[in-house]
Amino acid sequence: QKLCTMAGPDCSPQLIHPLPNKSLLLAVCAAGIGGTFQYGYNISVINAPTAYVQDFINQTWSKRYQTQISDDGLTLLWSTIVSIFTLGGLTGAMIGGTLSVRVGRKGTLLTNNIFAFLAALLMGLSYPTGLFELLIIGRFISGLNAGISICVQPLYLGEIAPTSLRGAMGMGTSIFITGGIFTGQVIGLRELLGKEEYWPILLSTTCIPAFLQLLILPWFPESPRYLLIDKGDEEGCKKALKQLHGIADCDGEREDIEKERNNLSGLQAKKPWELFADRSLRWQVLTIILLNAAQQLNGINAIYFYAGYVFKQSGIPTDKIPYATVGTGACECITALTCGMLIDCLGRKVLIMGGYTLMAICCILFTLTLTFQEASPVVPYLSMVCVFAFILSFGLGPGGVTNILTTELFTQNSRPAAYMLAGSVNWSSFFFIGLVFPFIVLGLKQYCFLVFLVICCLVIIYIFLVVPETKNKTFLEIQNEFQSSKKRQIGCSDGAGTILLSTSI
Repeated sequence: QKLCTMAGPDCSPQLIHPLPNKSLLLAVCAAGIGGTFQYGYNISVINAPTAYVQDFINQTWSKRYQTQISDDGLTLLWSTIVSIFTLGGLTGAMIGGTLSVRVGRKGTLLTNNIFAFLAALLMGLSYPTGLFELLIIGRFISGLNAGISICVQPLYLGEIAPTSLRGAMGMGTSIFITGGIFTGQVIGLRELLGKEEYWPILLSTTCIPAFLQLLILPWFPESPRYLLIDKGDEEGCKKALKQLHGIADCDGEREDIEKERNNLSGLQAKKPWELFADRSLRWQVLTIILLNAAQQLNGINAIYFYAGYVFKQSGIPTDKIPYATVGTGACECITALTCGMLIDCLGRKVLIMGGYTLMAICCILFTLTLTFQEASPVVPYLSMVCVFAFILSFGLGPGGVTNILTTELFTQNSRPAAYMLAGSVNWSSFFFIGLVFPFIVLGLKQYCFLVFLVICCLVIIYIFLVVPETKNKTFLEIQNEFQSSKKRQIGCSDGAGTILLSTSI
């Protein structure tokens, strides 16, 4: 870290963040392309061939049973193909942390590509073999791949980054998710692989990111923290730090890792259920559960549900709506990149609270514009502005900062278990909102956004009262801040007015 005196009323020195080492940036890209990129890509790529896959199911059913499939049966099969991805993701999240402890962060990411290749093969063979069941199995396996990726990649990025750049490097998770969504939307356009004859190839393209990761990631080291704390490999840790941070900057990080190792001496990696039994982690566990649930339940899925209707009402022709949808993907990408540049400057708390605050405002405005859609020709355009504003607000805070906080609120022995718990909550919430949301819309129509408004407001209050700022703090300093906060509450409640300050380690 470098200090530079900036002109200001108090003439206080301000922190200037050095640029990341080239090797560190490439390691982030190598982890991301076959990691959370797959999550975003597989969420969006399934939308383009919807009608073609349904035709394939219909034709296959007719040939097999000499009768037409019912509309309800077709809807059920298609819903299963789409939603089984979330069940695969939940399974992946539950095993990702364990794998990251046994074979390492990098080792898990590389091994995980087996699932991507298998999923691509099964989905590609579904059409020539006339077996739509292969699509269901393939989507489950691609969900398994995504679940492991979204659990282990943030873990790897958080552990290879220096303290001063941990936020920016951790945003690689969000950047690659949004990049995957955007790429899936673009590849699914009719000009590329969006035609009927290409849909099996389109669903098989999930093997390309996996191939790229197998080609690039082996050139980069395992997480230095994993090597020293989990494996006791001092030489390997030293080499990894030199490659990732450069010779000049590796000593400070090595010292920080040594302190954490000494603090955790004799402690084994925790299991997810052991987190609930540890009273010292109570607030951290509650925080990641609430933030990961809110990430899915804050209305972002509702916005995408209404986007097509809003675009149509704004006068965009039906055949041009996919291009407007690509615009929403580009919007998310730009916001994730912007958040990556701001997070180590403004801090995590400001961004995530700001994001939820803007989303709450958008919920109010979107409810009003949908209610008075017919009042004026201008109103549909205001609705379209609300769609993009909501997506921008989500990407600015909740979309990216949530994963970073999961990394930062825990130390080495509890971090993999925390990611398993966070991932399980996130995927369960994803499945729940997918199941319940159509009924919420049916019952409340546009007023469903008032439910999301309440959720956003409650999360803002919780973050303000409970979550500390983690910018430029080591993992041990963050843990001590939670402990000192708990002691202050105890000190205040016993009437003695005792104030206990955190110990600097």
